[in-house]
Amino acid sequence: MRYKLFGNSGLRVSELCLGAMTFGEEWGWGASREESRRMFDAFVEAGGNFIDTANHYTGGTSEQYVGEFIAAERERFVLATKYTLNGRPGDPNGGGNHRKSMVQALDASLKRLGTDYIDLYWLHAWDFMTPVEEVMRAFDDLVRAGKVLYIGISDTPAWIVSRANTLAELRGWSRFAGLQIQYSLIERTPERDLLPMARALDIAVTAWGPLGGGLLTGKYNPEADKSAAAGARYSVSPWGQDLMRERNFRIAATVADLAKELGHTPAQVALSWVRQQKQGVIIPILGARKLSQLQDNLACLDFTLTDEQLQGLDAASAIEPGFPHDFLAQEGVRHVIYGNTLPLIDPHRSPPG
Repeated sequence: MRYKLFGNSGLRVSELCLGAMTFGEEWGWGASREESRRMFDAFVEAGGNFIDTANHYTGGTSEQYVGEFIAAERERFVLATKYTLNGRPGDPNGGGNHRKSMVQALDASLKRLGTDYIDLYWLHAWDFMTPVEEVMRAFDDLVRAGKVLYIGISDTPAWIVSRANTLAELRGWSRFAGLQIQYSLIERTPERDLLPMARALDIAVTAWGPLGGGLLTGKYNPEADKSAAAGARYSVSPWGQDLMRERNFRIAATVADLAKELGHTPAQVALSWVRQQKQGVIIPILGARKLSQLQDNLACLDFTLTDEQLQGLDAASAIEPGFPHDFLAQEGVRHVIYGNTLPLIDPHRSPPG
């Protein structure tokens, strides 16, 4: 295991993150306390120090388990948790991005985790109601109080994240050091705006769903089961059902073919593709339900895909850039922007393509 600087900070985190959403069986598909402990121990033995959970995961059990597991060496671990999701559906202030939700969620998380501070506190999902100023000032207050060391934001449009960090920089408040997004070979749309923004602002990225809701593990038959109806027969993650499309089955087949050629598993190939992306700091989140799955995932560190292999996976999973990216990449448009001088310029911020 190697380590990465976490965005615009000096914090060192392992190149893989252990996702604890599966810690606990309250949702009907997670891991027992004993299995969760075995996965935690295997991750730590491999050199991992970065643990990601949330106040909402398995009704709070995930945080309780994580707090128990790290208690003996609390200072060694980079502990990340989140707020926003509503734990009291009948209470309009039981969730959301606002200050009241943030403060009460943090206090509850600290109790469940058995600690007096969080290394990385995430906003879990944007609610489109709370002013950006309120969010950033509230985060800064928690940092200044010593309850939170770094802040991050998850599942939020790029324009909101960039506005928030610009505002924080101008006012001397804490900026987002991390961005959590869904990213995999079958979900590459963050490459349009979220990943370029993160690289430009030096924000580290943690990628959830790097195995495409399980579709990229090789457990589905892309030839026999191409329809969404067929895919519905499988037990996949809550968001996985939406990924059961013919295009995605073709991508999974390409991953499986390369894995067979290399003598590795499809999951290892899919994870290697994510961790080898050269768009800033990108850290896959491992969300296993069994020790054997986690051990298989950790083995993605044992090899490196070649440039040719990466290009083959890129071609199989390519997306349309969309406007304005494809428009600005057109030769005629580039000519009217740069004239005949583009080949003569050596910019450190290179134009696309």
